[in-house]
Amino acid sequence: MRAVLQRVRSASVTVNGERISAIGRGLLILLGVTQDDDPLAASRLAEKTATLRIFEDETGKMNLSVRDVAGEALVVSQFTLYADCKKGRRPSFANAASPDEARELYERFCEVLAGLGVPTHRGQFGAKMIVSLENDGPVTILLDTLLL
Repeated sequence: MRAVLQRVRSASVTVNGERISAIGRGLLILLGVTQDDDPLAASRLAEKTATLRIFEDETGKMNLSVRDVAGEALVVSQFTLYADCKKGRRPSFANAASPDEARELYERFCEVLAGLGVPTHRGQFGAKMIVSLENDGPVTILLDTLLL
């Protein structure tokens, strides 16, 4: 699994002109699932996300997690994180999990993250979404379960 974590002041998701989800301070998480992922990978990634110290303390040092700052998470499924651009000009998405597998692990990630005390909001799985954000820092971190 891959997750792009963006520290935000606010973020929202709109589908068909309707805002379906929004958060204030916290993390916008773009989540990609590959064919080799399993529920354990989803749980490990959620735990890392909840405890990663990427928010500033009173001295300006990145020393606090999203939980420490009472932040929220907005999780958006993003199969394009597994785009393979090695050949030609059109990306291949052959490494991304099937929609059914990806949905199951996306849901697992969200459930574990919420269970760890992070209020978790979601995009709409499989929908064409407009994602808006106000990146704070900017701080953008890439996590990959192969590297955890």
